[in-house]
Amino acid sequence: MATPAATRHLFLFCILLLLMAGGPVQATGAEPGALQNPEFAQRHPDNRLPPNAIDAQALPSIVVRADAPDNEPLPYYRLAPDTYFFYGNIAQVDEHNRGFNGNAGFIVTPDGVVVIDSLGTPRLARRMIATIRAVTDQPVRYLILTHTHPDHAYGAVTFRELGGVTIIGHPGTLDYLGSETLAESADYRRDLIGDDMAGFEGVPPDVLVDRPRLGTPRRIELGGKHFDVYNVGTHHSHGDLVVHQVDADIVWISDLAFNQRTTFMGDGDSGQIIAAQDWLLETFADARLMVPGHGSAQTAPFPMVTETRAYVQRLRDEMAEAIENGLTLSEAVNRSHFPEWEGSRLYEENHRRNASFVYLEMEMALF
Repeated sequence: MATPAATRHLFLFCILLLLMAGGPVQATGAEPGALQNPEFAQRHPDNRLPPNAIDAQALPSIVVRADAPDNEPLPYYRLAPDTYFFYGNIAQVDEHNRGFNGNAGFIVTPDGVVVIDSLGTPRLARRMIATIRAVTDQPVRYLILTHTHPDHAYGAVTFRELGGVTIIGHPGTLDYLGSETLAESADYRRDLIGDDMAGFEGVPPDVLVDRPRLGTPRRIELGGKHFDVYNVGTHHSHGDLVVHQVDADIVWISDLAFNQRTTFMGDGDSGQIIAAQDWLLETFADARLMVPGHGSAQTAPFPMVTETRAYVQRLRDEMAEAIENGLTLSEAVNRSHFPEWEGSRLYEENHRRNASFVYLEMEMALF
């Protein structure tokens, strides 16, 4: 029969093994995907926050007060012992969400923090930093911008102002910074949520991931953690990245696929979307988790990728057939309707624009 001392030593040894294996390191929020600050909703009763952000059916409804202090943490979820997630609204930017209509996240290591995307305004980024400070004293060392769209990148200037932060992006970011698209997008947000956009400017990355598309990644190592950053082309914007959080086997896919909403194809390349989605499903079929730029994180077999791919392929086939049958752009767009997508968020806002974009793509490809 084991003595009390031997039992105590065995217990401590088991705890040590659990920690070495990457098991839970905090007493609270041990469930993967759990909301970490439920008191946020208690302080702000207009907010509805799902209790979990993995394979979730419920959607967040977050009202961002215009007068909220910059040091107030945003609601956040814990996907793994060192990995945290901002689960944004699935909506167009408006005066209620104030640009919090996309996802972002951060990973804490013993030597600093890696942040993935910066949300949609400088003010939101300041609240991101306040959230990070509520979790750890480690400094932010890297900001990885998955692409240039406002809901993912317009908070970058705030991280640049921190100092000591290396910003990583796609080479296409440089094209975007000098484009009319940026000027128009920034002006639109200034008109709608001007105070939140104060101090905004486009930020050129310090490091460009210029590896061949879908080729060998650029590796980042910090505090014994490894991050592989892949160039996945211009499928959704001027240039897109995917981040594999190697040690936790979490893949941050940004807008390569959408969960719980209809995709957007206002720029980019629908053919590259298909190729990158095939690559994603083949390369990371057994990943522990995929985190999209919109919607909840998801476990294998990652139906959000399969469903988004099917949507894009169907639209390509439909528009090619319309062109071959002599339909004009307006005729093809007016006839396009996917009933099974009608109930998804932003279908009405995005589908006709997607159809128009793909029609013009297919017209160029065919002629």
